Amino acid sequence: MSAVATSRTTFQSSELSRASAEAFAAAADHPIQITRRDGESLVLMSESADQARASLLELAAQLIAVTTSTEGTLATRMSDRFPWMLALSEADREACSSEIVAAARASFATNQHHLAVAALTAWRETATAIAAGLGKEAIEWLDDAETVERP
Repeated sequence: MSAVATSRTTFQSSELSRASAEAFAAAADHPIQITRRDGESLVLMSESADQARASLLELAAQLIAVTTSTEGTLATRMSDRFPWMLALSEADREACSSEIVAAARASFATNQHHLAVAALTAWRETATAIAAGLGKEAIEWLDDAETVERP
């Protein structure tokens, strides 16, 4: 199977029986369109791609609710929707809110769900680390440079 074969995005329904391996390999990589003579085209995709779309739509619904409200600041509204943000400082909540909204807009515009998910996950993990007390200890800097042998 060539690399070109798996990059196809459209298959005829009759090809599912003749070239099912090629169609399924392509669908595992990205959603594909199955055209039919007797009906509307169908889309075949992996379950993980479907779950990613559902997650992005759920995030979109939450962000629309937050950004269309007029009560309080964006950071306050986001903290109400995402309580883990309360572990962040006020300045970090503002930065987090702006970054998540910008990443979500980019995700929706480019159909690349990972942009919004990555921003949300990174900020949530940061808040979790702060809540666990990480980063409160003083950093001990070494004064002398140590030479380390190449592995």
